[in-house]
Amino acid sequence: MANELIYAFGISNDLPQLGRKPGFAGLETISAGGFHAIVKMVSDSEFSEENLKKNLADLRWLDLNARLHVTILSLLMEDYTVIPFNFGTIYHSAETLTKFIGDYSDSLTRNLEFIGKKEEWAIKIYSNQAVLKEHIDNLSPEAADLEKQIMSSSPGKAFLLSRKKIELIDNEIDRLCKKYGQECYNEFKSLSASTGLNNLVPKEFSGRNENMILNACFLVAKDRAIEFVAAVDRLTNKYSNFGFVVEATGPWPPFSFINL
Repeated sequence: MANELIYAFGISNDLPQLGRKPGFAGLETISAGGFHAIVKMVSDSEFSEENLKKNLADLRWLDLNARLHVTILSLLMEDYTVIPFNFGTIYHSAETLTKFIGDYSDSLTRNLEFIGKKEEWAIKIYSNQAVLKEHIDNLSPEAADLEKQIMSSSPGKAFLLSRKKIELIDNEIDRLCKKYGQECYNEFKSLSASTGLNNLVPKEFSGRNENMILNACFLVAKDRAIEFVAAVDRLTNKYSNFGFVVEATGPWPPFSFINL
């Protein structure tokens, strides 16, 4: 291949046996200092800095190649501890890659120890506020008390109390969303080695009609993954009737927990 570049998927301290799985076809390793980078050779016609920028604007190309990147890392993680590199990590020569390994060997060691036998899970929680509002009297003693007063009051007083309840409902919905989000976060945190909070995504970008109330990632030991998923199911069932939706995805390579 003319004008080859090195596409790096990640680094392990174990030498991967790349002939074991069909998904590893075309992969190679570049080793230095007890570390092994999993790479493949690519053409600069596709992955040079200029051409990569152009291809990133092609959503079909991006989706295909980003999925392949994660798939290969996930296959590697089944048998090895791997520091995952971001999609599109390119080196111009084996020398520059081995220099990186030498310069960051201490950090590579710490990161590999930290993520060993662990995987990343992403949790997003959404709130359907219309459904939550329908059940507000069951969830909020203050709202239920106001409703009783409204039902037993004269029309004039009932009107004023109804306006007061509208304001109360908005505050109670906010409180309940924070309470539920925190409860779930605490539960998942207790099952994780590390956690991270991400920005909430507005509805116009999330593709959902509900409001996002939690966007978090969790580093979970592989031997606790079943327990983690069970917690997702338990909390989903506990609050699904009140308009809360838990979206769990994983396992992923631990991108969020690498600190080089």
